[in-house]
Amino acid sequence: MGSMTQTARAIESTADGLQEDLARLEIQKQALERELAAVTAHLGSVQRALDALQALMPGTGLAAAPSPRDPAPVSVPSPTKPEAARAAATAEAAAESPATAGRSDEAGDSSTTYGKLTEQILAYFAQAGDTEVRARDVASALGRDTDSGSINAVRSTLDRLVGASRVQRAGRGLYRAVMP
Repeated sequence: MGSMTQTARAIESTADGLQEDLARLEIQKQALERELAAVTAHLGSVQRALDALQALMPGTGLAAAPSPRDPAPVSVPSPTKPEAARAAATAEAAAESPATAGRSDEAGDSSTTYGKLTEQILAYFAQAGDTEVRARDVASALGRDTDSGSINAVRSTLDRLVGASRVQRAGRGLYRAVMP
């Protein structure tokens, strides 16, 4: 009878350990899926920007250059905008400033999707004034609260803006505009 009790405890202990592993692995899987979606969306944005630039410069030989894109790229739905609107915005931005399309927004470039998000966030804080807001509230105001990947993009941009002293961290998860 004693060995049966020990066996039952060992099985219960093993099941508890496996349950903990399962929960940890689920969280890790979700984080990796979000990261993959973000990388795939960025890859698509870069490819569309490159295609738009090549279309604008037919005399330079860039239009004739073969695309490094795989013949069958992986398709992941965009978490932030419909595909047609994003492609139109990327082409329009590339048409306005083809010389600066590859620079980061830290240099003042607003033609990348990251620069647009930064501008949208800074405009939101200009209107919010001295109010403390959460990243989720900013994402909601910008229409980027459809999934956790979109909200995390806003959080990442907010953290980058805090590092650049363009937004203040007011507390854990709270942000405020930098007052002049």
